[in-house]
Amino acid sequence: MTEKFKNKLSIKYVYKTAFVISLLGVIFVIVDFGFDQSNLGQRLINNFLFLVLATGLLSLVISFIYKTSKVKIKVLVFDVASAVFIGLVVIAHFVSPEKSNYLSNLQNDIWIRLAVLLIFIREFSDLSIGYKRASMNPAQLFISSFLGIIFVGTILLSLPKATYSGITFIDALFTSTSAVCVTGLIVVDTGTYFTLFGQIIILVLIQLGGIGILTFASYFSYFFKGVSSYENHLVLGDMTNLKKLGDVFVTLKRIVLTTFGIELVGAAFLFASIDKNLIVSVFDRGFFSVFHAVSAFCNAGFSTLQNSLFEQTFRFNYSLQMVVIILVILGGLGFPIVFNLLKYLKYFIVNRLFKPAVGERKNIPWVLNINSRITLTTTLALTIIGTLFFYFGEYHNTLEEHHGIGKVITAFFSAATPRTAGFNNVDIGALHFPTLIMIIFLMWVGASPGSTGGGIKTSTFAIAILNILSLAKGKSRIEVYRREIADISAKRASATILLSFIVIGFGIMGITYFDSQKSLLPIAFECFSAFGTVGLSMGITASLSSAGKVIIVLIMFIGRVTMLSILIAVFKKVKHKNYHYPSEEITIN
Repeated sequence: MTEKFKNKLSIKYVYKTAFVISLLGVIFVIVDFGFDQSNLGQRLINNFLFLVLATGLLSLVISFIYKTSKVKIKVLVFDVASAVFIGLVVIAHFVSPEKSNYLSNLQNDIWIRLAVLLIFIREFSDLSIGYKRASMNPAQLFISSFLGIIFVGTILLSLPKATYSGITFIDALFTSTSAVCVTGLIVVDTGTYFTLFGQIIILVLIQLGGIGILTFASYFSYFFKGVSSYENHLVLGDMTNLKKLGDVFVTLKRIVLTTFGIELVGAAFLFASIDKNLIVSVFDRGFFSVFHAVSAFCNAGFSTLQNSLFEQTFRFNYSLQMVVIILVILGGLGFPIVFNLLKYLKYFIVNRLFKPAVGERKNIPWVLNINSRITLTTTLALTIIGTLFFYFGEYHNTLEEHHGIGKVITAFFSAATPRTAGFNNVDIGALHFPTLIMIIFLMWVGASPGSTGGGIKTSTFAIAILNILSLAKGKSRIEVYRREIADISAKRASATILLSFIVIGFGIMGITYFDSQKSLLPIAFECFSAFGTVGLSMGITASLSSAGKVIIVLIMFIGRVTMLSILIAVFKKVKHKNYHYPSEEITIN
């Protein structure tokens, strides 16, 4: 064995040891936050966390000394900034307050915890993790990642210091599933039942569930290493529906940065729209803004307010509601549509507004692709129809207390939020029956493909309508915008619609069996809400039996990962056969 090979094995052992220590550090941080500690226990935890910081700095130095490939500038900047931050945190805790005037702000224990988390992210991202398509297909990997987050979330929410009075396993599982599947259905009040620690856990689960843990893990791994295996490219390409493998990590980068960027801007606008007299503390106002910005963009519908935005002090805050609904719509459109829309806006400004003024107009056909056109048209149509239906149907009912533009904004909000958002600014139980049916329909359709929302998706609904129109006109093909829709898309749309009714139907039957005392309409509303990952309820969620809650958990999970993905994960893929049987028509009607 050569000396060079021995050194390589030693360095690899150091990296793995650093990762294990950083993982233990995260576990100790969770234990510290989740359980009451004795003085001895607190000292042991603090000492171990300093060991984690020292190990992280050592691993960082070794990685630069023995780096075999060229270090990217952005990684170098990140690592140097991390090392300086960690070093200052350590120094601040070993220097007396009188001698550390400039470092006094870093003496809070929270900075040690953040430094440990930073080291863990760095060490985890630097691991060589490969996906094997032969052992696990993309659908199985996608579903497993959600199951893993839900399991971890359930354990974290069960910690003593996550709630004020404890929580049952079923309720912890329900809340974790609702957060990860960005649904918003709750069995206990988020703002009053969970502590700040518990609310932060829910916030993290919403973020990971909205974008996906694999997106975060893959992006940061690529960020630090700069390379990825061909297997990883193939799997992530399948999961993101990208045909060009070279665009996979560029797209992941856009998703992560766009998400954080939109949520940050949204949180700033929410912060500015809150009355200081309602939430006096700057920290509480900031946390409220961040929590609702993430919840809105991820279409989760979780709120720290007891009655969501129907709270007496917030239901007339129309500026705040507009910020929330803009975040909801952007999150519900889906990243591919948002990116394509931004590309079109850039083209429109440059080639339609600026260049014609200097005589250099350039025509670029089909900037908006067929997916974007269908999705945007369907979204706009559903939003307008829903707003008008709600405005005129509830004018003298739930909209009675609003006036002028307030009625319009409330109707607009109430029409957009059933598309998987889950926030409510009216009393759902007081709505007229036709309005409830309209909301059920909007929840069933849901958001757009590639988004953080659920439902059958707008494109599926659009293809189904176009198929009906094509059959009525006697056409054998589905045509729209001078394009022909592929047969496989029509087949997927039909399968998705049928499977949605099967899942929702069995869910309704199951709950009516275990909770027979409840009316059919609230149960149906609950099941459609769970499948569409919406979070709206007629008030029966908390009073469901344990079996009823488990059924809702299953429907929420299926609604997020889709039944089609589950079937693809379960059934073995059949190889393409190069033959065709004689085709015959089947009598339908």
